[in-house]
Amino acid sequence: MPKPRSQQISLSDTPYYHICSRTVRKAFLCGVDTETGVSFEHRRHWIEKRIFQLSQVFSIDICAHAVMHNHLHLVLHVDSEQVKKWSTLDVLTRWHKLFKGTHLTKKYQHNSPLDKYELEMVEETAMAYKQRLIDISWFMRSLNEPIARQANKEDKCTGHFWEGRFQSQALLDEGALLSCMAYVDLNPVRAGIAATPEQSSFTSIQLRIKAAIKGKQPSALLPFIGNEHQNKTTGLAFSLKDYLILVDETGRILREDKRGAINAKVTKILARLHISDNSWLTLTTNFEGVFTGAVGTAEHLCVFSEHVGLKRTHGIASAEACLNSA
Repeated sequence: MPKPRSQQISLSDTPYYHICSRTVRKAFLCGVDTETGVSFEHRRHWIEKRIFQLSQVFSIDICAHAVMHNHLHLVLHVDSEQVKKWSTLDVLTRWHKLFKGTHLTKKYQHNSPLDKYELEMVEETAMAYKQRLIDISWFMRSLNEPIARQANKEDKCTGHFWEGRFQSQALLDEGALLSCMAYVDLNPVRAGIAATPEQSSFTSIQLRIKAAIKGKQPSALLPFIGNEHQNKTTGLAFSLKDYLILVDETGRILREDKRGAINAKVTKILARLHISDNSWLTLTTNFEGVFTGAVGTAEHLCVFSEHVGLKRTHGIASAEACLNSA
């Protein structure tokens, strides 16, 4: 029986989450239908555009993404601190970019006169909107519903396009986060769709590589800020260069369809994460198989389970084998 979201998401433990959403039946999210020869590749543009549109409205950042043939992966960062700084007008302006809102919220946004009771109603509504703007379920609903309507209209059919529930995994520490991001970024290489990370279209790694060539980082993605930027509070506390090396070297091994040796540079990076070479390869090839729920060291998993009210801590053996392995 699926766990309720309250037992899968705990912002007090971590702001980082791995999300996977799959299509139903033989519905094509993207790719080419081998039976009919019809191409659905254009839908990748729909999805990527919508993901980045939502990240500009919600207080949720994109760490990694990969749009595959019948599913999509996201690694999200919920910025619950940023939303606290938003005024009522900020919240309503953002909400109205996606939803109609109410008659009173529209009047407030347009600076129309409101009496005391109406202002109280607006403030109450804005508080509800503010909570939704850090809610992963609302984010995924806002992503999946429009895509489903577009796809069904194009396919001239009705009914479900996505599976009823998206999968979510809490990423409780740096090792869990980096290995999950690499797993997501290497999806096309692992599936044989792309030969190298830079050729993996509609992935975050391709965007990061293209920007890095110009000495930049993509504005649509949560940036790497490295340990040398301790004054910055928002960003991935890891070196972009190290991450690109990790993904590139891992991708080369996966592409050769064999587990080759990881070079000294990568081994040094993994040592900081307390992950052995073999464990890293296991995580980046079978992350969702190794961990079916929250991901982190054994200690972090125990704390998370207590906070979300789970009687048993799942994944202890996998955590000790993969994330406490070096």
